Amino acid sequence: MIEILLPWVFGLVLLPLLFWWLLPPAQRAASSALRVPFYAELAELQGQRSSTDVRQRTGLLGLAGLIYVLLLLAAARPQWLGEPIALPVSGRDLMLAVDLSGSMEQADLQVNGRAVDRLSVVKAVLGEFIQRREGDRLGLILFGEQAYLQTPLTFDRETVKTLLQESVIGLAGQQTAIGDAIGLAVKRLRERPEDHRVLILLTDGSNNAGALAPDKAAELAAQAKVKIYTVGVGATQMRVAGFFGQTQVVNPSRDLDAKTLQWVADKTGGRYFRARDTQELERIYQLLDDLEPVEVDQQVFRPTTPLYPYPLGAALLLSCGLAFALGRKAAQ
Repeated sequence: MIEILLPWVFGLVLLPLLFWWLLPPAQRAASSALRVPFYAELAELQGQRSSTDVRQRTGLLGLAGLIYVLLLLAAARPQWLGEPIALPVSGRDLMLAVDLSGSMEQADLQVNGRAVDRLSVVKAVLGEFIQRREGDRLGLILFGEQAYLQTPLTFDRETVKTLLQESVIGLAGQQTAIGDAIGLAVKRLRERPEDHRVLILLTDGSNNAGALAPDKAAELAAQAKVKIYTVGVGATQMRVAGFFGQTQVVNPSRDLDAKTLQWVADKTGGRYFRARDTQELERIYQLLDDLEPVEVDQQVFRPTTPLYPYPLGAALLLSCGLAFALGRKAAQ
């Protein structure tokens, strides 16, 4: 699509005609009479030359007019507008911390009636959550005995989702360093805008490793204005075979430190959620979408390509041709 930035310039196209109409004609100098014996022959030659001169003059005037129009076109600043390109929406800086300790292999959750381990359910539910967060900068922290930054804050949701899917239980050790995971998230979020610093931490256990205690880490997060949502995952009842073959009911989430997770969330202005099955986990992440909505103001960018060099270049070439033609005419 072609756009003209200064269309009013085309109003000057009749300016030369206006000058021609308003200004008086040039006065010819008076000349003395002269008797020429061969006037008839001279008049005949002059008539032939005059018609040729008229055609040349007309052609030169037309060329000059074309040059003038091209200069006006260049002055009007034409440009080509490309197709609209959607820009990334500037939303929240959302860090996701996922527990990869050994207890995450506990198969106490179900998908389609089939028992699966906790990490597989988290990958499925959290993957859909990541896909919905268009416009947010997402980061991924994986933690066990230590916390690792798997993905820094980025708009590339597909990369975050892929690296989450490729994570395996025990990758960061068998124990759980909740405090270190919070501390690493605070380190990465504290330079971001205040209102957009959010951490969603998911675990199924209690802090039993790492250099930083969860309560101390929560205090640092509160000072840095990082809001933390904590999610405790794991069923409260599970049937297992006993020593003598009988079935007994156990609590597979007895190691979950819900009290500490609740305190961390309250300290930082977030909330604590408990996911006892797959459906609860899905509802929690849908609720997080409502609590931390994505910015909806979409911005677009249309690339522009200036077109004025083309008429300007053509006017320059034609001006050279006009100058050459006038030079030849003057030499005759």
